[in-house]
Amino acid sequence: MRFHASASSLPMIFFAFLVTLVACNAPPVPLDDIVIEKTFTPERCDRAVKSGDFVRYHYNGMFPDGKKFDSSYDRGTTYNVFVGRKQLIAGMDKALVGMCVNERRLVKIPPQLAYGKDGYGDIIPPESILHFDVLLLDVWNADDKAQIQTYHKPEKCGRIVQVSDYVRYHYNGTLLDGTLFDSSHTRMRTYDTYVGIGWLIAGMDQGLLGMCVGERRIITMPPSLGYGEHGDGSDIPPQASLVFDVVLLDLHNPKDEIAVEVQSLPDSCTRKSVEGDFMRYHYNGTLLDGTFFDSSYSRNRTYDTYIGKGYVIAGMDQGLLGVCVRERRRITIPPHLAYGEEGTGTKIPGSAVLVFDVHIIDFHNPSDKVEITSVKPEKCSYTTKRGDFIKYHYNATLMDGTYIDSSHSYGKTYDVVLGAGQVIPGMEQGLLEMCVGEKRTLVVPPHLGYGERGVGKVPGSAVLVFDIELVNVEEGLPDGYMFVWNDDVSPDLFSEMDRNKDLEVDTTEFSDYILRQVNDGKGRLAPGFDPHRIIENMYSNQDRNKDGRITADEFKLKADEASTHDEL
Repeated sequence: MRFHASASSLPMIFFAFLVTLVACNAPPVPLDDIVIEKTFTPERCDRAVKSGDFVRYHYNGMFPDGKKFDSSYDRGTTYNVFVGRKQLIAGMDKALVGMCVNERRLVKIPPQLAYGKDGYGDIIPPESILHFDVLLLDVWNADDKAQIQTYHKPEKCGRIVQVSDYVRYHYNGTLLDGTLFDSSHTRMRTYDTYVGIGWLIAGMDQGLLGMCVGERRIITMPPSLGYGEHGDGSDIPPQASLVFDVVLLDLHNPKDEIAVEVQSLPDSCTRKSVEGDFMRYHYNGTLLDGTFFDSSYSRNRTYDTYIGKGYVIAGMDQGLLGVCVRERRRITIPPHLAYGEEGTGTKIPGSAVLVFDVHIIDFHNPSDKVEITSVKPEKCSYTTKRGDFIKYHYNATLMDGTYIDSSHSYGKTYDVVLGAGQVIPGMEQGLLEMCVGEKRTLVVPPHLGYGERGVGKVPGSAVLVFDIELVNVEEGLPDGYMFVWNDDVSPDLFSEMDRNKDLEVDTTEFSDYILRQVNDGKGRLAPGFDPHRIIENMYSNQDRNKDGRITADEFKLKADEASTHDEL
């Protein structure tokens, strides 16, 4: 379908076209005042420009037809100036008031508030309306101080940063518009320094004071407390406000000593550790901010060492003195008593404060003897001695109560000959001079137990605790004897043994005779040993020429040889 315009309508269309052409080339409409169009407004505006503030901003300057006459971008530097001090054309002085950092404005300024009837040289003609596309990057005032905003604070804060403390912290450093200029996180190492003695820019010196480990702060500072009129020559421009997002990881003072916090104590503590003791303990090691670096638990074995002798870091040497077995304590150690300025090169950074949560398993001294606690029966007619054959029950644990073994679990007593090396030396000592029915608790140091290597469930260098009860005792023979006569020795001993009268005594004749004397109560074999092994040994000692026969010449009475105690 086609439309046809009437003849009378054509002049009107032509007139409208002419008006349009005239409007495009028409001179700007005169302005009475500046006109502001906010082309971008940030979500947050912590501070708006006031008269007297110093600002840094970028701009493009244009004529109303879009022709550019000036630009800070082209010069590669912001325009830096005080507002309201007639350092700007009047329209710009007005236009910047109320702006926020990162806000963008299109400002139209009439000639009377710009360069008026004179213009500006060959750049700006007289009576020019000027348009400025302005982006505000920074604002501060000569009266500004460092501003501190804490956005995270730990529940516990045992200590805050003070002048002359040494701190380790992470930070992100930005300009006020959010431009990143530096970060410790990107270098993957903390910034480590003294506070309050001029090692930092003044605003950071102020902003770190009063912080707790684990606290997070945003520290905003004017250039007078940062890098001032000249910036840092690279990433921080002149007259720039700085914003640091800081998390404090560590602090100490060179005068600090270790700090000890006792977390739990045993019900009884008969002895506290002293210098020279050998100790077994478990620990978790962290940095002051809680970062884990080591644990004995992860290796499933205690840390074993002498204390007070320089075998461990100085702070641990001090912190382990005066502890009880089963005590738990937290030891906080400043770096000069730990790994110093260098750290370990791996998990412990330089100048790091260390925190050890320790659990004391046991300790002993190389000079320790068996510790005996006894409960005796009302009547005691005989006490044990070396050579006695005894039967007893026991429960064995480590000092921290860890179960090791028990005779009750086997349903029978443990039977040994005292002095025969059948038990550890500490048990030998602890079983002497006991009465039947007596109960004892023995604390046995490792050098009288299983030594540095341990055995089975017993770790190396472990102190042992035995709860024992003597059930029965059979009196032994004098020291070194395996057989003794209860009656006088028969003068016809050889002929009594030689039952077939062949003038030789064989092993069967010898064994039968000795066993008959024992059964008749005329002699005794050492209790607790295999009687046949004892008799074999006696026969071997008597058989001088080792031909398997004993003759009358070989046969000698016990009394004839004082050096042997198991012969006749």
